[in-house]
Amino acid sequence: MRNFPIHTLETAPEQSKPLLEKSLKEYGMIPGLHGALAEAPGLLEAYQMLHKLFTESSFDKDELTVVWQTINVEHNCHYCVPAHTGIAHMMQVDPAITEALRNRTALPTEKLQVLHDTTLSMVRNRGQVSSAELEAFYAAGYTKRQVLEIVLGLSQKVISNYTNHLVETPVDAAFQKFAWEPATV
Repeated sequence: MRNFPIHTLETAPEQSKPLLEKSLKEYGMIPGLHGALAEAPGLLEAYQMLHKLFTESSFDKDELTVVWQTINVEHNCHYCVPAHTGIAHMMQVDPAITEALRNRTALPTEKLQVLHDTTLSMVRNRGQVSSAELEAFYAAGYTKRQVLEIVLGLSQKVISNYTNHLVETPVDAAFQKFAWEPATV
């Protein structure tokens, strides 16, 4: 860890304490990421709000997982890849989806593959997705709303992935069995 605290209810700044209490209530624990984000109360609040909004988007559980893990893997996030693998298991997402995302292999359906490819293009090209990529996205059955909802998921993941890189957040015990290392290419 780079001398960043992973806050608890006792050590957190006052403005972060109610936010950490919310995490504890929702998850039965305070995830290490939330403890790290608590150093900057506004960042923790923004993360929690973006998470809520993205999970309430028009994407189903498989699609949420594809967007989250595509970004996590592309950003080489040592914390979020295992965490979202565990979350996907809890959401009963097909393990073939999570394994394909973790290993950068083809997804089990063409529609999910197009979602992955569009999300990856958005990350790599900083939102400058080509017209041909957008047409493929729409042809797969996705909507203009959903291309913008990828931006919402990306906003959430930039907060978590970048924070985890800066803080070197330890992976929570609940997710250690899903540890991940980027594939060497």
